[in-house]
Amino acid sequence: MAGRTVVITGGGTGIGLAAARAFGRDGDTTILVGRREAVLERAAAELPDAVPLPADLAEPAEVARVESVIADRFGTVDVLVHSAGGNGGLEPGPPDGAGRLAATAHQWTVNFRANTLSAVLLTEALKDRLASPGGRLLFLSSIAAFRGSGSSGYGASKAALHPYAFALARELGPRGVTVNVVAPGFVDDTGFFGDGVTEERRRTLIAETANGRAGEPGDVAETLHWLASHAAGHVTAQVVQVNGGAERGR
Repeated sequence: MAGRTVVITGGGTGIGLAAARAFGRDGDTTILVGRREAVLERAAAELPDAVPLPADLAEPAEVARVESVIADRFGTVDVLVHSAGGNGGLEPGPPDGAGRLAATAHQWTVNFRANTLSAVLLTEALKDRLASPGGRLLFLSSIAAFRGSGSSGYGASKAALHPYAFALARELGPRGVTVNVVAPGFVDDTGFFGDGVTEERRRTLIAETANGRAGEPGDVAETLHWLASHAAGHVTAQVVQVNGGAERGR
């Protein structure tokens, strides 16, 4: 399966970068998409055949530009991995004194733009370019989609990806394209928590697992890598949890 074209959003850091490394080892061309140009360029410099493509994927015009670049330079997309997103807590908040409802509206809007809308817009832009047969479409969800989190908007925005993925699996299945979701639990070494979690919180999260350790970006990346492989060609419309047993399968 070497020599494929793999588009990875959020490919400059964390799980996205780990996924880019995994595909890069196969000799695939990785297109790293995200908002932070310097971060993408730094990541691309360490990878073979990586192309940084900065864009805000919640903006339709930016997504259209990404689609145009990919169409001109690559034509077909073999794998599309949606790793970009976050909990919204790292974005600027509403003005001081805006009120509780304004703060709630801001939090939910930011989360759905970052985690749902960005994935939907790029998928709709590129789905006709997915290789037929053999294309792979992969979404990053979260353990929060199953049991909530301190940021209710975040869990809801990730959960919204599940029915979208299931509908796409039926739409694209006749073309030989699979669509799956990977839902990680607590993962160390990402920018999700900003400056990081307290040691007490980290111990609590690890204690929830069955194997007694935090997840690593590579745990999730290798799952994505397998789902994108020929070996997983009959796996579609699934949500695969990668959380060390912190949340049981369902």
